[in-house]
Amino acid sequence: MSPLNLSVTARYAAMSDVSVPRYIEEVYWWAYVRPWAVRLLDRSWLINLYLCGQYKRLYDAVLREFGSAVGGKTLQISCCYGELTPRLLERISRRGGMLDIVDILPIQLENLKRKLPNGAPIRFHCMNAAALAFSDASYDRVLLFFLLHEEPQEYREKTVREALRVLKPGGEIIIVDYGVPRAWHPLRYLLLPFLGWLEPTAKIMWSRELRDILPELFSERSWRKVSYFGGLYQVLVGGR
Repeated sequence: MSPLNLSVTARYAAMSDVSVPRYIEEVYWWAYVRPWAVRLLDRSWLINLYLCGQYKRLYDAVLREFGSAVGGKTLQISCCYGELTPRLLERISRRGGMLDIVDILPIQLENLKRKLPNGAPIRFHCMNAAALAFSDASYDRVLLFFLLHEEPQEYREKTVREALRVLKPGGEIIIVDYGVPRAWHPLRYLLLPFLGWLEPTAKIMWSRELRDILPELFSERSWRKVSYFGGLYQVLVGGR
């Protein structure tokens, strides 16, 4: 990886009042910060390759949870490369709902805007996921798609706490991320060491369940879990 260089992150942060955490530039400069990286990596086939052919299965699982038409207010915390957000927006548009997108990097918000139709029921917020500027109980559902593994533990805990805070009583939270692969899973020994080098904050997700990583927060509601690809990926639904 390149030596620390905050100039690119600082330039985009200057477009908003939000301070970008240092770890994003230190660890994820190659994935989300550089303009060339955004142009290169926002390709569904490449995301599918990175997720071992499971990308469509995982975003289809999200869409099934939301249903064919989605009303009310939905919050997606962090932009996602690929087709998930456009597909989700189609379902929200069918029932007159509203989708709010939060990301701390303006370049990510700008990239997502380019993929969506003008006049769509969507609002963009340059905001830290660990300190949301929304009122308590203001969303019917919240989605975190492959975000938590990218955060250090301090930010991970604050992000889930904030997601639960802005969720309405009886609302639904969906978390899609890495899980603990089975002991026999060959990629546990072949792929994860490489991914651990690229994404060091993800290592804890491969050895411990989220309920054990964030026990206080996960005890606040009942959760339903579905594992995919030998446990390497998981969909967690905090039910109504």
